[in-house]
Amino acid sequence: MLVELSIRKMALIEECTLSFGSGLNVITGETGAGKSLLVGALELLLGQRPRPGLVRAGSRQLSVEGRFVLDDRDERVRKWLEKHLPEVLGDWEGESEERELVIGRSVGDDGKSRAYVNHRPVTLRTLRELAARLIEIHGQNDHQRLLEPSEQLRLVDIFGKLEADLAEYRAARERWLELGEQLARLRSAESDRRDRLDLASFQCAEIDAAGVDVAERAELVAERDLLRHADALRGALGGLLEELSDSDEALLTRLTRAQRVLEAHARAVSALDAPRGELELAVVHAEEATRALRTIAQRVEGDPARLELIEARLAEFERLERKYRTDAAGLVALAQSLRKELEEMQRDERSLVDLGPESMAARASVLERGAKLRRKRKALGTKLKRAVQKILGELGLEHAQFDLRLGQRVSDDDSAPVADDAVSDEGAAHADSQPAQQSFEADRARFGERGMDRIEFLLAANPGEGLARLREVASGGESARIMLALRSVLCGADRDRTLVFDEIDAGVGGRLGPAVGAHLRRIAEQNQVLCVTHLPAIAALAAKHLRVSKSVQAGRTSTRIEELSGDPRVEEIADMIAGGSAHETARAEARRLLKS
Repeated sequence: MLVELSIRKMALIEECTLSFGSGLNVITGETGAGKSLLVGALELLLGQRPRPGLVRAGSRQLSVEGRFVLDDRDERVRKWLEKHLPEVLGDWEGESEERELVIGRSVGDDGKSRAYVNHRPVTLRTLRELAARLIEIHGQNDHQRLLEPSEQLRLVDIFGKLEADLAEYRAARERWLELGEQLARLRSAESDRRDRLDLASFQCAEIDAAGVDVAERAELVAERDLLRHADALRGALGGLLEELSDSDEALLTRLTRAQRVLEAHARAVSALDAPRGELELAVVHAEEATRALRTIAQRVEGDPARLELIEARLAEFERLERKYRTDAAGLVALAQSLRKELEEMQRDERSLVDLGPESMAARASVLERGAKLRRKRKALGTKLKRAVQKILGELGLEHAQFDLRLGQRVSDDDSAPVADDAVSDEGAAHADSQPAQQSFEADRARFGERGMDRIEFLLAANPGEGLARLREVASGGESARIMLALRSVLCGADRDRTLVFDEIDAGVGGRLGPAVGAHLRRIAEQNQVLCVTHLPAIAALAAKHLRVSKSVQAGRTSTRIEELSGDPRVEEIADMIAGGSAHETARAEARRLLKS
C-alpha cells in the first residue's frame, strides 16, 4: 500500500508530501489545477519517460518518492526482491510484520534520470519491474496494460485461479528449455566437435606412441654426446689418467709426497697446519676426479649401432617438439590435456544421444500442461464474458458487447491478431518433422511463459458495430471502465495492489456516478484505490479526500494539495455538484452523499 508520496520541483508543484490510506482515496480539483501531475509523478515511479518541461522552471532537478508498506501476504513483491534486490530484504530483519519499501526517481533539467530503491541506486529497468508489482495506472492514455494481450491473459488466469496450473506448466517449461538449450549447444557444435575429436585423437595417439619422457630425453642426449666423441675422448682421458696417477711422477704421487713432508714438520711448526690442510683437500679432490675420469674412460667405447638408435630416438622427440612448438615437458602436458579434452568430447557425444529422448519427454510434459491450461481457459471464457458484460451495463456501457478470443500462441508478437485455434494441440505435438534446431526455436516461441495460448479482449462499443480488438476500438474512458469491470470481477482473486484510476468517470453522467463509485469501493475492499474524479458521488464515497488547487503568488503559479474533511469537504463536493458551494441546495446534497 502506498502510504506517502513526496514530490519536489515538478512543474507547478514546488514541494508537497501526500498521505494515503487504505481503501478508496479520491483526488478532486478544477481542470488545469494539476491533478494530472499526481498521476504523472506515479508514472515516473513506474519508470515511464519524463515529458519535456516537467522540471519546475528555475530548478535543476525534480524528485518523486513513494513510500509503501507491505505485509507478509505480499509474496509477489517478496519473491521478486529475493531474486533481484536481496539486500532490501536485509533492511527488514527484526522489523514487525509490516515492511517499508521506498522507491524514488529524480529527473534533471537535462533529461537524465536516476532511480532508487530504499535509497540505493538501481537501474531504470529494475525500478520499472518492481513498481509494476506495486502500482497499476488505468486512465486516459494509450499505454494501458489492459490493451496488451499478455496482461489480458494474466487477468483471465487470476479470474480462474489458475496459478497452480500455471506453476506446473512453468516448471515443465523450464526443464524443457534447459534440456533444449543443452541439445542446441551440442548440435550446433557437433560438426566442429567431430573434426576436433579426430584431430585430438590423432595427436594424442602420436604423442603416446612416441612414449615421450623428459628424464629419458636428458639421458639420451648425454649418452649421444659421449658416443659422438668416443675416439677423441678415449685418447684424451688416457693421457690425463697417465698424468694424474699412472706414471712414476704422476700428480697424485707428488701431491701425496708433499703432504707427508708437511705432516712431518707440522708437529713442530704450527704455521704449517693451514697449508697442510689445503694440500690434504687437494689430494682428496684429485683422487675423486681421477676415479670419475677412470669410470668414464672405461665406458667410452665406440658403438655406431647404439649411436644410430639414440639419434633416431632423439630425432623423433625433436620432430614432435618442432611440430607442436614445445619441449618434452610441454609434449607430456599436451598429451594430458588432449586426453582430458577427448573425455569431454566423448561425454558430449554420449549426452547428445541421451538428451534426445529426455528432451522429447520434457516437451511432451510442456504440451500436456499447456493443453490443460488451455482447456481451463476455454471453460472460463463464457463465465468471464457474462460477469464483465453485466458490470459494463451498470457502468453506462449497456450497449457494448464484450468478448474474448482464445488462440494458440505462435510467436512473441503481441501486435498480431489472435486467430481461433491457430495451431491445434495435435499439430504442436507433431512439429518434430522440422529440423531439430528449427523445431526448438519454433517451440520456444510457442511455449510462452504463461502457456501456449494468446487471449485477446474484443469490444463492440456501440450497437451495429462488429467485435474488434480492444486496442483498436476502445477510447480511454471505455478502456478504463472495462478495466474497472474486470477489477470488480477479479477483486476477490487479485488483491493488495495500489490501483490508480485516472478520470474513470470520463463521459459518465451523474446518473451513473453512484454505480461507478460502488464498483470502485468494492475494489477498494481488497486493494488500495486512488481515483482522480469529477463526480461528486464518487468523491463522497472516499475514505480519504485530497483536493488539488492552484494559486498565483508573487507572479508565480503553484499547485497546492490538501486533505479535506468536515465542512471544507462538504464545500468541495457542493462545488462539484453546482459549480459553486454557495448554493445551500448543493451543500445539502453534498451532506446527503457523504452520509449515504
